[in-house]
Amino acid sequence: MLRLAGAAVALATALAVVATPVALADDGWGDAICDQAPVAGCDVSVGDGGEHGGGGGHLPGGGGGSGDGPDYSGCRWDKAEDYSEPGQPTTAGGWYLLTCLPDFQDGPFWVADAAPVPVSPRVLAETARSRLTLPVPLISASPAQNQLVRLPTWLWVDRAAWAPVTASASVPGVSVTATARPISLTWSMGDGTTVTCNGPGDPLVGGDPRAASPTCGHTYLRASERYPVTATIHWSVSWAGAGTGGTFPELTTSTTTAFRVVEIQALGAR
Repeated sequence: MLRLAGAAVALATALAVVATPVALADDGWGDAICDQAPVAGCDVSVGDGGEHGGGGGHLPGGGGGSGDGPDYSGCRWDKAEDYSEPGQPTTAGGWYLLTCLPDFQDGPFWVADAAPVPVSPRVLAETARSRLTLPVPLISASPAQNQLVRLPTWLWVDRAAWAPVTASASVPGVSVTATARPISLTWSMGDGTTVTCNGPGDPLVGGDPRAASPTCGHTYLRASERYPVTATIHWSVSWAGAGTGGTFPELTTSTTTAFRVVEIQALGAR
């Protein structure tokens, strides 16, 4: 845990980012490990100058290369929702955790509501994206049991899985929402065929079972005891907040099952 003495504690030295990882000597205030490849970032520790935030101090940093302290612009601050301490400041504010790089987290720090939080909307958007909980497709087909050679198979997934999903992340003064939207459904049919559908597909309700699905289907040409079948939903991911926005690479969710495909036995004439 990082320990601060409160508003009276200030970081006296800027931390330099170098081209290769290097550990700076601990001068009593802390040390840092920085790496500029592929993206500059620092693991920062501030020493143990006192107890957590007594007195309601502001977040450290925000130097931004100005020489007045470390630059935390590549880090993010996550609210420690259920954290509290005896004798914590009575002013409006909350406890926050500092995260720099995927495997480093420290704190919590007391942050007054009026204190500036050095976090970019893009960094906050990555937190929102990590909170997205996407449904996996539930595979359905008609015929419901065995599939038949040369008879169309209708394919679909549960429509509850075909809807936008959102998640948000925020710090004082900045809120960002990430949204994932299903854009296509890819079926690997196990016989070397891939089927791409623009929606969840439709169940066969009544009608001619020899008719092909108008939205998502496949016809097997050979029998097999087990064709491995995988349905994959492709999701576009965007984010918006703090007057800006952007996109992330697509996400996917998949389910695998197996189809048994049998020949239709013709009856000979007597």
